[in-house]
Amino acid sequence: MFRGEDIGIDLGTASVLIYIRGRGIVLREPSVIAMVRDTKDVKAVGAEAYRMLGRTPGNIVAVRPMKDGVIADYTLTERMLTLFLKKVLSPMSRFFKPQVMVGVPSGVTEVERRAVVQAIVEAGAKRAFLIEEPLAAAIGAGIEIAEPTGSMVVDIGGGSTDIAIISLGGIVVSESLRIAGNEFDQAIIRYVRERHSLLIGERTAEEIKIRIGAALVADKEDDLVAEVRGRDLISGLPKTVEITTSEVSAALREPLDKIILEVKKTLESTPPELVSDIIDRGILLTGGGSLLKNLDRLLEESTGVPVVVAENALDAVAVGTGRALEMLDVLKDTLVSSDNVLRR
Repeated sequence: MFRGEDIGIDLGTASVLIYIRGRGIVLREPSVIAMVRDTKDVKAVGAEAYRMLGRTPGNIVAVRPMKDGVIADYTLTERMLTLFLKKVLSPMSRFFKPQVMVGVPSGVTEVERRAVVQAIVEAGAKRAFLIEEPLAAAIGAGIEIAEPTGSMVVDIGGGSTDIAIISLGGIVVSESLRIAGNEFDQAIIRYVRERHSLLIGERTAEEIKIRIGAALVADKEDDLVAEVRGRDLISGLPKTVEITTSEVSAALREPLDKIILEVKKTLESTPPELVSDIIDRGILLTGGGSLLKNLDRLLEESTGVPVVVAENALDAVAVGTGRALEMLDVLKDTLVSSDNVLRR
């Protein structure tokens, strides 16, 4: 008997990753959709739409329908997902709809959960399941979550950072804050504006973060320099300035301090037996934000606990959502499903 494909989706603020069982990650695109302002006709989605951000003529608008890890615009998210799924599903999916598992931040509300489930079902899923992102990240990174030992995961995405202590197939303690990669970009924009009187866009800030960004500068060799182009706030004309890694590190200090504070709070509210396991096994960092240079070092110095960045940090949540569909018996008490949510 033919069955629908099992699909895992990391529905992120910055990007969408789709994992199909047996095929691995089949799509990795920015969470952006471009449409005609008046008619709402979709012009582009994903990478093509991302290139339009901040560069569209008046009648076309490119937007991110996800904000802080949750749906900000339900209609646009559903249309974006439909187009992404159309790109990767086999022709047979018209007759055998897929089962879909989606990763969501651990702090989402009931209304936000329902919006995600409904969007996935509207986009063509037979059944939709929701799994908290740190749990999916742990599965995707290869942690044996069903064991009676404690593991700590800090998943830093585009819109949210999720911190969780995991044991026996579930989350024991968790914290979710809406500070992550996008907030890092905003911090760089504010710093450049205040220090250099230069206005730069989100894409430029992201490029600075990737090229020369660091959580801390360990030695002089790490202090790189990059040219930044933008608009002079005084003259209104184009201007180029140089910015260093030390400056980026200073710009990121405030959002990083907030993440570190939440990590410490989570550790403080963790049962002692599990803290002992975490000291032995270390904190696992996942998500695109975890790739910020020396972030593991800063977190280790701040908490006194070993920190490891997952080898597949960018893909861990997507891979974990796909694998979670093979572990429904282990995870049945922790998942949210469309069977329950849409019946209410």
